[in-house]
Amino acid sequence: MRLGSLAATELLQPGTVWQLRAPINGYSRPQGWGLATQAWPGRHLRVLVADRGEQRLRVRLLDDGYPCWLELGDLLGQAVAAAPPQPQLLDAAAIAARLPAVMAFGDAALQQQNHYLWGGSLGPNFDCSGLVQQAFASAGIWIPRDAYLQERFCQPVAVRPGVLHALRPGDLIFFGTPQRCTHVGLHLGEGRYLHSSGREHGRDGLAIDDLAPHNTDLVASHYRQQLRGAGRVVRCHDGSALPA
Repeated sequence: MRLGSLAATELLQPGTVWQLRAPINGYSRPQGWGLATQAWPGRHLRVLVADRGEQRLRVRLLDDGYPCWLELGDLLGQAVAAAPPQPQLLDAAAIAARLPAVMAFGDAALQQQNHYLWGGSLGPNFDCSGLVQQAFASAGIWIPRDAYLQERFCQPVAVRPGVLHALRPGDLIFFGTPQRCTHVGLHLGEGRYLHSSGREHGRDGLAIDDLAPHNTDLVASHYRQQLRGAGRVVRCHDGSALPA
């Protein structure tokens, strides 16, 4: 890789905006594995920090405002200069009309062989919030990337085990500790939810579980005990910046 080439020189300019022509991994730090997210072709990014001595660029993925590090070598020849995208701001009614497409994406993802992948948002291997974000993005609805950000973004919906009448298909169900949301699932109806869970307390990939108190399955019981609440997507992310 020649950092002196024209493409590399352009990519090293902070503030420039690029559109991806190929999928790419986004990392949580300037070195090491640490997968944080994945971006698919067509997505836009803005360069935040670039150092000619480093192999990664600090960028912000537009559409959801997510900051991460990208390999410079992965971008060379796979990104084109572009104008910042104009957010499509949908209201609650327009989002509700698109929920069947969101649910269809989840059903199709469930049919594919998959494993849990921390940071996975391209498929077929997802993490929990990557699955949810991709399902909504497939219908043109942008929401934040991580589960705790998705929880903050949603309109709260009252829910607890055995009291599920307020939930609708397409709502998000949040799990974790009293201090922080760490897991999210897509509500399918009647307390059933689709989620991608890990190996230690989950199913190593996509599966359907439910919140029914009488369900004694170990995975369903584990997440039911960690239920924090639920939320409804009633707006689109406007692409505004998140803390770097």
